[in-house]
Amino acid sequence: MAANEKFTGYFGTYTKGDSEGIYSFTLDAANGKIIDVRAAAALENPTYLTISEENRFLYAVAKEGGTGGVAGFSIKDSGQLSFINTQLSAGASPCHVSVNRENNLLLSANYHKGSADSYLLNPEDGNIEAVLSSAVHEGSGPDERQEKAHTHYAGFTPDGKYAAVIDLGIDQLITYSLDNGQLIEKSVLDVAPGSGPRHLVFHPNNKIAYLMTEFSSEVLVLKYNSEDGSFEQLQAITTLPADFTENNQGSAIHISSDGKFVYAANRGHDSIAIFQVDSDSYKLSFVAHTSTEGNWPRDFTLDPTEKFLIATNQNSSNVALYSRNQETGKLTLLQSDVKVPDPVCVKFLNY
Repeated sequence: MAANEKFTGYFGTYTKGDSEGIYSFTLDAANGKIIDVRAAAALENPTYLTISEENRFLYAVAKEGGTGGVAGFSIKDSGQLSFINTQLSAGASPCHVSVNRENNLLLSANYHKGSADSYLLNPEDGNIEAVLSSAVHEGSGPDERQEKAHTHYAGFTPDGKYAAVIDLGIDQLITYSLDNGQLIEKSVLDVAPGSGPRHLVFHPNNKIAYLMTEFSSEVLVLKYNSEDGSFEQLQAITTLPADFTENNQGSAIHISSDGKFVYAANRGHDSIAIFQVDSDSYKLSFVAHTSTEGNWPRDFTLDPTEKFLIATNQNSSNVALYSRNQETGKLTLLQSDVKVPDPVCVKFLNY
């Protein structure tokens, strides 16, 4: 990794405005700049992306008229994307997509349908086959946006044994076993009513996970049991200053690969909250807030060297780049004028 000075990444966007779909970009690490932002594939509302471990394929959520689903692309050496196929069904498109290490199984979460779906993939050519299994959630919560189930995340546990599915509408983290790709409910963690759980990231030790809530703007520290796929809550810590009383919605959450720092994004406060991980308890302590220099940071990511962090501001159509102090976890602004229309998701190739 040290030999690389330029890294390729992709932005997923909403196409309700000027966006054409998926955009590629280059991080020039030597000069601390994002360069060469360009359209890589035309697609309607590719708001979330995932990249196969060997960098051969990119998968995106997709919309086409009154249908929604997932789309697959092969990744060219130039960074451009070559369309493979889509799998679409009537109704709204998903909001999250992930792929396993073997690139033979894809998961999507559908906010509007309150469902998680699994798809078989052809690991050789990246082709997406029809929906293999669908888990539809039922219920509601106390918040006005929790009138029904709203599945927001579907990802694989680090051991590859389970799908961890988060439902914002019913305040649950549901674990499914993956029996030949079939989603079979295994365990349920109920979080605080009205907290609106949204996204999840695992600690490198694979025994702890950190869950971001959207409504209560908290990070939940969870203990993961790989034997039965269950989770147990250890801590809840706010992502907001004590004196902040305006509207805020938590969004993305990520962790450094050394397991020392957790980062969480606030939409409304428009910041990245930085937390230090206790090396014994894995609980979090607050370090700092850093402005995202824009409006409504929907996502962010660390670059492959983890010396940089990129945040996407959806409503102000700009992307911010920071250098990251790997000892303190703190961020220093380098760029905030990178224009990307309605950016949502940001992903790097795997290096």
